[in-house]
Amino acid sequence: MNIHSVETIAIDIPLKQNFGGSTYSVLKRSTVVTRLRTKDGLVSNVYNGDNRAHAGEIARLVREDLFPLAKGMSIFEYERIWEKMFALTTAQGDRKVLLEAISCMDCAIWDLIGKALGKSVRELLGGYRESLPIISIGGYYMPGKKLADFGKEVLSYKKAGMAGVKFKVGGLTPEEDAKRVAVARKAVGDDFMICVDANRGWNAQDAIRFARLIEPLDIEWFEEPCLWHDDAAMMARVRRAIRIPTTAGQSEISVQGVRRLLDAGAVDYINYDVSEGGGVTDWRRAAALCAASGIQLAHHEEAQISSQLLSAVPHGTYAECFAHPDRDPMWQHVWVNRPRVKNGIIDVLKAPGFGIELDEKWLKKYRVG
Repeated sequence: MNIHSVETIAIDIPLKQNFGGSTYSVLKRSTVVTRLRTKDGLVSNVYNGDNRAHAGEIARLVREDLFPLAKGMSIFEYERIWEKMFALTTAQGDRKVLLEAISCMDCAIWDLIGKALGKSVRELLGGYRESLPIISIGGYYMPGKKLADFGKEVLSYKKAGMAGVKFKVGGLTPEEDAKRVAVARKAVGDDFMICVDANRGWNAQDAIRFARLIEPLDIEWFEEPCLWHDDAAMMARVRRAIRIPTTAGQSEISVQGVRRLLDAGAVDYINYDVSEGGGVTDWRRAAALCAASGIQLAHHEEAQISSQLLSAVPHGTYAECFAHPDRDPMWQHVWVNRPRVKNGIIDVLKAPGFGIELDEKWLKKYRVG
């Protein structure tokens, strides 16, 4: 099962409105499809990433820099392949973009391993459960949006079958954002999970003030509460001062970044993103660290990947998606065999590898590289 050739497809799908958070904008759905082929005729079919400014560059890196390192090697040599790819990272280079490219290659290899063995990635990694809860990301800041609109938005996710929502905060004052969360809780009742995500929007003092305002609202976790430049230390301070569990990890690009959060005592959940870090191979290391530390695992977006991973291990929790009909065309239209969400649960695909099937017409229409 030796690696023979590769095709990459960079996709940019314009969105109808800005689905941004406290520190960023989202104007398009971008991703990279990686089709790695073996001499035996196996082909991977997996896509990675969202909100990328460099999808074309990532696709180029996979083809021109990473694939030559793996060409001719067995798909079962994934640790050696990963080591060769990671050796390209340097202090001077753009490590984030390179790690995203490494993830594309690594996830494609794991897709091939599953297809070669006739096993899903979930089974390869432990096969702990066959389904898991799923929540929608929402609470977007948009011009002209009124308080009541946030309640209607979150209620629409409940009606769509989601188990909960990860609600955007951090873009206003703690008091103003607390009002938005309160409206959401009132709209959906007590049987719907609400998490809040500040996307590194506040200093520690404001994060603590906000958390204390919303503690009566039964919040599952407070994600990335603090500014990027000293986030681990500030999060540890926030975690000690509040009753809501804290979460981070999506901004890390390596298992060492995850270890940094654990060493600081900064988190109760880790949501390391396979597509931002080093793929499944590195995620396995992060998952093991979390298991040893008694920390639960979530995952930033990427339900087509995360559902396989989180369902494989005992400490996996919630998959995430975008239930808003305009936010994620990949979820709504391009992933054609996506399992149906029902009563807050998504079944995990049982086909070999990641089992993903894609609409080729959409790929052709929105291909940019």
